[in-house]
Amino acid sequence: MGGLCLGKLPKVNELGFYEIRLESIGGLGANLAGKMLSEDGVVGNGLNGVGFSSYGSEKKGSPVKAHIRFCDPKTNIRDNTPIERPHVIGIFHDALFKTINCTSGIYPDSTVLVNSLKSPDELMKLMNIPSGSIAVVDATGIALEEQTKANTAMLGALYRILDFLDPESMKNTIRRTFQNKYPHLVEPNIRTFERGFSEVVFQTYEAKEETALQSFSRHEPFLGYETQPLGGMVTNPGNSILKDLSISRVGMLPHFHDDKCINCAACDTVCPDFCFVWEEKPDKKGRPQMFLKGIDYQYCKGCLKCVHACPVDALTREREYNDGYAEKNRVPHLFDLATK
Repeated sequence: MGGLCLGKLPKVNELGFYEIRLESIGGLGANLAGKMLSEDGVVGNGLNGVGFSSYGSEKKGSPVKAHIRFCDPKTNIRDNTPIERPHVIGIFHDALFKTINCTSGIYPDSTVLVNSLKSPDELMKLMNIPSGSIAVVDATGIALEEQTKANTAMLGALYRILDFLDPESMKNTIRRTFQNKYPHLVEPNIRTFERGFSEVVFQTYEAKEETALQSFSRHEPFLGYETQPLGGMVTNPGNSILKDLSISRVGMLPHFHDDKCINCAACDTVCPDFCFVWEEKPDKKGRPQMFLKGIDYQYCKGCLKCVHACPVDALTREREYNDGYAEKNRVPHLFDLATK
């Protein structure tokens, strides 16, 4: 990944742009990361560039895309459309693969950076792409240890890929961004950036045969003007029993210790998403009582309010590793429509 002169773009498209797309969800800081990356490319490295984001409602768990274009200082930027053919993609959470085609429109030699604990081989199969370079960094783990956010670790990893940019200039950008309002976050974020830069791993895959350039596909809603139920009723809104909040989690989950639970329901009282599953059983005297059966992680966004509310430490903070912890420990709700 090394050997290029700083400020010299390794490749450009037909309009003279080197393009980067960040795929994320609200709460992980991709919008700020895109702003900092575009700012540093221009101010710190002498390139011409532009950065902007696209998102719907600004809330935790909703999809966010950041778009960054760099070009030679003499090239005018007259294109502000969303990036459909990125040279580099940064994926801030590998749970995004459940709902979004994150790699749509990539070149055969594009580089895909993923915040994940999975191996490059596992991610290659999961993303179903024929070739290119896979870069993997545990940005969530770094952020948890440094008490920052995953976006700075992702920026560090991106600077290993974008080796025409000077990492020292990004450290200056981090200082400018945080020092006025949040001076106590400057050094932790610089450490997070440095760890992302040093801990990212790469694997390149050559195409086994010549393949056609992947087309870019825009996400279309399942229900439209002609396919809505009678009366235009939306049957699957964000607060329905069919939702999946796993994409909102940022590395931590509540873990239920059945042997310590006193079934006081303090956890259920503070839970904003009705994650806890209860079952009526007789108590020691044969009287009917509701007993906590477990947690339906499909609805858990990892806010950990339940952990703070539990008076007997029957709920503890646990790191959500990418080995299917939530799927293995999920207790589905007992309602018919919520068991799928």
